[in-house]
Amino acid sequence: MVTADERNIWSKLSEEVSEVIERAGRSVVGVQVRHQHASSGIVWRPDAVVTADHTVRREGEVAVVLEGGKSVAATLAGRDPTTDLAVLKLATPSNLPVASPAEPEFKVGRLVVAVGRTRRGNLVGSSGILSGVMGAWRTWRGGDVDHFVRPDLTMYPGFSGSALIDSSAQVLGLNTTGLRREACITIPASTLNRVVDELLAKGHIARPYLGLAMQPVRLPESLRTKLNLSNQAGLLVVHAEPKGPAEQAGVTVGDILIAFGGGAPEELFALQEQLHGKRIGEQVDLSILRGGARTSVVLTVGERPTG
Repeated sequence: MVTADERNIWSKLSEEVSEVIERAGRSVVGVQVRHQHASSGIVWRPDAVVTADHTVRREGEVAVVLEGGKSVAATLAGRDPTTDLAVLKLATPSNLPVASPAEPEFKVGRLVVAVGRTRRGNLVGSSGILSGVMGAWRTWRGGDVDHFVRPDLTMYPGFSGSALIDSSAQVLGLNTTGLRREACITIPASTLNRVVDELLAKGHIARPYLGLAMQPVRLPESLRTKLNLSNQAGLLVVHAEPKGPAEQAGVTVGDILIAFGGGAPEELFALQEQLHGKRIGEQVDLSILRGGARTSVVLTVGERPTG
């Protein structure tokens, strides 16, 4: 039999959860794109909403839905498919409160609530726990995310782009089903800050770029012995982008890359991992084989074209 004290505790908890959802929901909006299902978004900067990129088509007319069903036109300010984030800029000032991001405190078993908004402007919520927490990770598209956070809650239609909140109504991150085969993953607030600011400034995320197409090749034993090489293989240049960073550094078709910035990549994946850690404008020492001889090249890392 439930006692009066137990009923009071339950009632108080219910009221507190409801209040937290309502407070956080002031910074949560609906996102409606023509011919697509509605999603949610978070007001992350004044008159700028962050949402899940996979829910926004470039050619679609975008409307941000507020409480009560009022909608405000928005334009796509920038997108980063690698982290499944897109930023929408409101066409007219809205005075919507900006979300309050929480300091990262991700622990398995922590109670959390996802807060979204429907196409009619109604607030919706889904509660659960953090079922998986790990350190920094890279998405299958190559995006850097500061923490792997997997909440165990129901992602109803329209919940991609919703806010994951804590007991203080602060936003832990943005929920999306676009990165893990329809499973819910939360992009933490620290990643949102970094990506949103760069998208608002540039419209895209700058990626390091060499301007090369390559394929792995085995190195002849005689050549390895002659040049005292430890590499079993290298990367053969099959195309150098005109006026790209590599061509400007003097790399040509037929060269074989055997060292990159102190590493010795023998597979394309290894080179991509090394390049990922470089800054745009950083100078990198390359060692290449050309005509059976070893030579050095200094390359300045460029920015990947967005077109």
